[in-house]
Amino acid sequence: MKKSYLLALGCALMAGTAVAQNAQEVTYVEDPAQGYIFNKFADNWFIQAEGGVTVGFSDADIHSSFWKRLAPGANLYVGKWFSPILGARVGGEWMQVKGLVHTEDATLGAQPWEGVQDFNTYKTKVNYFGGAFDVMLNLTNWWCGYRPGRVYNAYLYAGGGIYWSFAKGIKEGKTDYSWNNAKDRFVAIRLGLTQEFNLSKHFALGLDLRAIAMPNNTDHVGKNMIVGEALITATYKFNKADWNAPIVPVCPPAENCDEYRARLAEADARIADLENQLRACLNRPVEKVVEKVPDAPLATIYYPCGVYRLTSVDRKVLKSVANAMKADGKDYVLTGYADNYTGTEAINKRLRENRVNTVKKQLVRYGVPEGQLEATTNDNNRVDLGDKCLTLDRCVTIMAK
Repeated sequence: MKKSYLLALGCALMAGTAVAQNAQEVTYVEDPAQGYIFNKFADNWFIQAEGGVTVGFSDADIHSSFWKRLAPGANLYVGKWFSPILGARVGGEWMQVKGLVHTEDATLGAQPWEGVQDFNTYKTKVNYFGGAFDVMLNLTNWWCGYRPGRVYNAYLYAGGGIYWSFAKGIKEGKTDYSWNNAKDRFVAIRLGLTQEFNLSKHFALGLDLRAIAMPNNTDHVGKNMIVGEALITATYKFNKADWNAPIVPVCPPAENCDEYRARLAEADARIADLENQLRACLNRPVEKVVEKVPDAPLATIYYPCGVYRLTSVDRKVLKSVANAMKADGKDYVLTGYADNYTGTEAINKRLRENRVNTVKKQLVRYGVPEGQLEATTNDNNRVDLGDKCLTLDRCVTIMAK
């Protein structure tokens, strides 16, 4: 076995030398094939500015030309991507909606229009200001998997906003036609799709197509209105814009392994030889060693502390022991013990003698010839396991010679 230890040590030293020679050539790189992990909270933030056109779709708008309903809109957001798929943004918005309205009274935001004769129809122009929040889902990374450096990304978003309106019209009690607070505040829901093109690692341009469902309070009919928006987006990404991948070592290929193969073959041959020697050693017959079991006493009589008289149970045991002695005719040695943890030496000496003599007399009384019995004492402890086992030291043993 010592040869195998030396062989294993030599192999370890050889492998360690090879690793030490190539340690300087090992490099560590990110491996996207191993999956992705979340970045720090400070990474993947962005600011996004949008500008474009809006168009309203209400029941009365169909009587006006689509091109006449086009109006400007602009937004500014701050957002964060929490993973390659999921993100969120929050920001402020402004949009203008132009169209027509049916009403019996010329209200704020309405200007008379003679395009329809069978009912009162007015032109409207309303500015909406508010804040919005969206949850974004990157469809490209979801369907195709995340890839660093991808130019095109499409993400779907949904959210809501709170808006305040300012309309151009004649305010009650005045005659001038101007912008005034329409005193209209409402909650709207939004759904959109953004297609984004990365021009660099931190800057991207895109097209945002959005639909907003909002109350049509201008018509006074209690119906909702859909506003569509087409916006050009410009996005700047802060700090780390891509995603972390696990770091893995890249080891250079071995230049020439013939020497190591030869050493390995030599080591395999030595191991096979050692295995044969071990197998031959294991197959040799083994001598059976029979250990001699020490003789045990024929019987042992135990006593409480300071007692040497026999109980009725002890006498019954000794009667059976006497029958066995008479049957085999052997000589026996009776040895008296006392524990050395309690009492004085004089007391313990007297207890040893009294205990062994009492047992001898009882055996003689049961018919055992006195010549078969030798009474003696032992000044040591019987088991000597400490004061917790001292009861085992107060006894008389009956041992065949």
